[in-house]
Amino acid sequence: MTEITRVPLQPIGKGILSKLWIGIAIAVLLAAGAAWATRYQGLEVTTLSEGTGGSPTMEDIVNVNYEGRLADGTVFDSADGAIFPVAGVVPGFGQALQQMKRGGRYEVFIPADQAYGAEGAGDRIPPNADLTFTVELIDFRSEAELRAIQQQMQQMGLGGMAPPQGAPQGVPAGQ
Repeated sequence: MTEITRVPLQPIGKGILSKLWIGIAIAVLLAAGAAWATRYQGLEVTTLSEGTGGSPTMEDIVNVNYEGRLADGTVFDSADGAIFPVAGVVPGFGQALQQMKRGGRYEVFIPADQAYGAEGAGDRIPPNADLTFTVELIDFRSEAELRAIQQQMQQMGLGGMAPPQGAPQGVPAGQ
């Protein structure tokens, strides 16, 4: 029989265990810092309640309830039943609308570069401001559908309204 070489284990020195735990804590903090530094900082759409059906396109006109807030929580605009074209808003808001479904409620984070950028928007939205919206997509239709409805109303003698030609005041207008 062959004998296995025996290596005696040395006792753990005083303070080694503390150094080991400090090393583990530093490694965890470095990993967390790296994860934070590489996190996604673009447009974020969070579903608060799921809608149904399809999603609007850039050619559609939407009917929404919304509230817009700055990073500090200040509400800069809100509306119920706002109607405007998807293409008529800031790029980030238009992209977010295309990810929503009819009847759904969403939280939307728009970084400054996809909102009003370095110019800001008047007194209410400062330059380089990130925006957060709570949006409920009530309905959407194509411009052709709205024109057909308008023609039907005119034929019935009910008059009609022209399709919207831009976002209501305070809604992110296209750049």
